[in-house]
Amino acid sequence: MDVTPRYLGAGSFLSRRDPRVLLVVPALYLVAVAGIDDLRAVLACAAVALLYYRAAGIPWRGVRANWAFMLTFSTLIVIANSILTTADTRTSGAELFTVPLTGTVISWATLSYAATLLVRYVSLAMVGFPVAFNIAPSDLGVAFARLGLSQRLAYGVDLTFRFLPSTWAAFRETIDAQRVRGYEHSGSRNPVKRLISLKPVVIPVTVNALIDAEDTTNAMDLRGFGGSRHRTWMRELAFDRADLLVLTGFAALAAGMVAARFLGLTENVWVP
Repeated sequence: MDVTPRYLGAGSFLSRRDPRVLLVVPALYLVAVAGIDDLRAVLACAAVALLYYRAAGIPWRGVRANWAFMLTFSTLIVIANSILTTADTRTSGAELFTVPLTGTVISWATLSYAATLLVRYVSLAMVGFPVAFNIAPSDLGVAFARLGLSQRLAYGVDLTFRFLPSTWAAFRETIDAQRVRGYEHSGSRNPVKRLISLKPVVIPVTVNALIDAEDTTNAMDLRGFGGSRHRTWMRELAFDRADLLVLTGFAALAAGMVAARFLGLTENVWVP
């Protein structure tokens, strides 16, 4: 495994935090925004998520393709769940227009509900991206282990984060090797044709992935990994004051939003 996930936030505030903080914060934030239908409350949470994302120091040029995919996919989901189908807005409002094909009535409440969904998805991505780009790859296993996962599961998650980049690197190397031998990948914009043209690449990439997995398994067995004895990690983790402040802030945000839901303050769609 010579290829690791991209570590783009080196030197930033979040990269200096205990990696467990970056794993716990998205869970706390999900608790905070889940079930909120009031756009104003979601925007307040999104402002906190934006500050958190800015502290990650992730360069835009390194993740713009990720953001483009995320925004496109989220927009399609929002349109399907709130515009093309009848959204459960639980608030009456003046009718603006009707979607011709589905007959869905669009009102200000519908648009507010759609905006709430989109802001929620985007803000979840903002607190989730640091997990992929601000945790040093060598810290993933120990972070999950210190969160209470078994050593098998913790190391399995660590290897999973490394598997996809390694497979992608093997894919690119296989294409380059076949180009030297006269193979040319299809330059068509048709995704079906491009997929069909990859048939000569799929088998060697799959075989190499299986061989790498077997080599990793054999290496771990030779070192006695997974035995009955408890194994320690070279990396020692400890929360500092900044870590505790970040966790306390997001825990307070989650507690406040849960309390607001129980009091009925955020369960209705806000209509401007």
